[in-house]
Amino acid sequence: MKLKTLSVALLLSPLALTTLAVKADMLADIQARGQLNCGVYSDVPPFSSPDAQTRQLVGMDVDLCTALAKQMGLKLNLMPTSVEARIPVLTTGRVDVLIANLAYTKTRASQIQFSDPYYVAKEMLVVKSPNADQPKSFFKDKRISATKGTTSEQSIYLAGAKAITFQDTASAYLALQQNKSVGFVTNTMTAIKMISQAKKGGVDLAMTSFPMALEPIGIGMKQGEPALLAKVNASLKAMDDQGEIDQIWNKWIGPNTEYKMVREDKVQPLSNLKFQPLE
Repeated sequence: MKLKTLSVALLLSPLALTTLAVKADMLADIQARGQLNCGVYSDVPPFSSPDAQTRQLVGMDVDLCTALAKQMGLKLNLMPTSVEARIPVLTTGRVDVLIANLAYTKTRASQIQFSDPYYVAKEMLVVKSPNADQPKSFFKDKRISATKGTTSEQSIYLAGAKAITFQDTASAYLALQQNKSVGFVTNTMTAIKMISQAKKGGVDLAMTSFPMALEPIGIGMKQGEPALLAKVNASLKAMDDQGEIDQIWNKWIGPNTEYKMVREDKVQPLSNLKFQPLE
């Protein structure tokens, strides 16, 4: 009786394993559904926010979702989320992929898997213009301001400087203007806007030539889904080769927009990048 039971178990094992494999294959489920559930910000321009006229979500990440779904041969279902809920909506399977200006960090990489980055964001140091040409070593042990609990703050410690932090960006920026710090760290987009605004007020600020930290930006997915990861990476590469990512970039944050950003990086494996991951 025990041998017969064992034989049946052995016969059923391949079937059971196949069933488990199918359940674990999100890509197969997505393709069967014919729809890509793509998570984006609910209101973070220029990445994803409601259009003033139509109230429909528009932005760079919305266009990237649209292009990705098309490349994968799927219909698109946009699913708005908040900054705080970005990771949970992935880990719980509420969305298939997340395109929300998602930077690679050690903590996030332990929770989700990242696609190949489609650009590399930079944490930049904004200073009074006379200090713009100083080397990174000049700022060691000096006071630099940032928003509390951000990757901007982390980058200050990497540079060996002293971080003074504030609850909001405006206060951290004001510390520089009031000479409470020699610099203020933020992402490139914010830095460009603040330098422009300061100039209108008669304050001459500039960015240093070096970044404080590099942050590869990729598409987030649930861990343990190699087929989906491979498909998304192949789709991103095709989008890049066809010039779609450049077009979307230029439309929302490119040189002719208020952000004046130049896309310098092509889609490439994360392992190709030389950077120190932030926590």
